[in-house]
Amino acid sequence: MRAESFATYKEALDWLHGLLRFGQKPGLERMQWMLEQLDHPERTLAFVHVAGTNGKGSVCSYIAQMLREAGYKTGEFTSPYLTDFRERIRYNGEWISEEALLALANEIKPLVDRCAAETDYGAPTEFEVITLMAILYFARVVRPPVVVWETGLGGRLDATNVVFPLVTVITNIGLDHTDVLGSTLQEIAQEKAGIIKPGVPVVVGEQNPEALEVIKSVAVSKRASVYARGNQFDAEPLEEQLGEQVFTYRSLYRRYPSTYRIRMNGEHQTANAAVAIMAVDLLREFFSFLVEEEEMARGLENTRWPGRLEIVSQQPLILLDGAHNAEGMAALAASMAKLAPVQVRLHLLVAALADKPLVRMAETWRPLGDRLASVFVTSFDFPRAASAEKLHDALCTGGLDAGTVTTVPDWRSFLRTWIDEGTAHRNDWLIVCGSLYYIAQVRSYLSILVEGAGE
Repeated sequence: MRAESFATYKEALDWLHGLLRFGQKPGLERMQWMLEQLDHPERTLAFVHVAGTNGKGSVCSYIAQMLREAGYKTGEFTSPYLTDFRERIRYNGEWISEEALLALANEIKPLVDRCAAETDYGAPTEFEVITLMAILYFARVVRPPVVVWETGLGGRLDATNVVFPLVTVITNIGLDHTDVLGSTLQEIAQEKAGIIKPGVPVVVGEQNPEALEVIKSVAVSKRASVYARGNQFDAEPLEEQLGEQVFTYRSLYRRYPSTYRIRMNGEHQTANAAVAIMAVDLLREFFSFLVEEEEMARGLENTRWPGRLEIVSQQPLILLDGAHNAEGMAALAASMAKLAPVQVRLHLLVAALADKPLVRMAETWRPLGDRLASVFVTSFDFPRAASAEKLHDALCTGGLDAGTVTTVPDWRSFLRTWIDEGTAHRNDWLIVCGSLYYIAQVRSYLSILVEGAGE
């Protein structure tokens, strides 16, 4: 072993996390240079490339699970993670092993160092190195027949945008990461549409006319067919209760509507599932993937995506949701308005990142009125986390009754007390939300407190 090699998984992980100091560097130059040195392993893989503001993870999970039910081994690359860093790179649902990650880190590090020293592109970022690691893992170690490939930030200049997929997916467009992607839906749509490749079909969940027009314009310039929700395919909710819902799906490739059941709540999840079905329909129609209707139904029903209206305690009822922007909060608030019985008191425990549109996020809860009994705001251990005081001010500015908003200095102690007082909260639903990074910490903590929590 070379002297500079990592001896343990922890050493490799510390090195990866240390690359965070290089921050965000939009651009594909570093990825393309490193892949060239490796003789382009990405060209040996078949991808489904998924971008969007919200719903990317759910869509990826639906697609992968449907394919697995049909017997296809799948690779998945997603972010961020909730429990373990290795979640980001999965083969057939299993995390990459510590041994495989260590070996890949030792192979990649000299290349990363060379990129920083020998080129004008600078040092690769953490996300770029993880993306390269995923490509090498899928191309040289496990070799799945298809990789479900989620973008990180944006699309056009995202590190994942070095692949040529079978199918491209754009879930939706929202006003998130505006400092990088643009301040309007049209500007952000232009960035997301940057993953569209010549001749590759595009499945689009977004229905905003202006954003959709931008995506269609890019697709036309690339001679890529567009399959848009509400036009070439659609879904209609039929019935819903906490923990499951049923919907019908129609598309130009279906003679008759199909009815499916999923375990995730919210109309946005119906839309996500429809986008995933359309993507698999295209794999069946144009690339000879053999996926039966029964296998698609089982895949959808068996899909779980932690941290999305996830029930982690039944008594008292506690839900985790990674709503971290205005669109995500609006979807969560709408789901609560629909799912919670009238006698239930709704309570929020919120922690968010300081660079998010906190006032707009608060405004999405105003339609619930008195049904929202209280809001508890807190902070958490993360560099970009908003202080509880800043969050308190933003929520009150957003129209929530200041008398219902309370600052919580220690969210762990708060949750422990809430659970200990379980019988007092029999008519209460506590929804923990605001940031996926926060949800990851809460989920880990609750897995200790609540029997049966976690995966």
